[in-house]
Amino acid sequence: MKFLSRIASSVLAAAVLVPGTSLAANVIAGQRIYSQHCIGCHGPGGHSALPNAPHFSRGERLMQPDMMLLATIKAGKMTMPSFNGILRDQEILDVIAYLRTLQR
Repeated sequence: MKFLSRIASSVLAAAVLVPGTSLAANVIAGQRIYSQHCIGCHGPGGHSALPNAPHFSRGERLMQPDMMLLATIKAGKMTMPSFNGILRDQEILDVIAYLRTLQR
């Protein structure tokens, strides 16, 4: 058990010390990225601009865990293109954090 604890501590320490690694999402950065890449289809304030795009202001699809949403955004879904290679994981997590602020 001590061995696992030491490994977990090492991983956490490495995440903090590695540049570009973040443990918390940045909602303001997420809003900027959303405005640049997502607003055309998902609309301002999460009010869908396209017929089949989720309405984030109503919380549609946001009941999934962040890692599932991250995987979907990276892979693309239906008419949404893949953002793998366009956005880093941290940027996608920032967008997800922003989306969660839109729920009413």
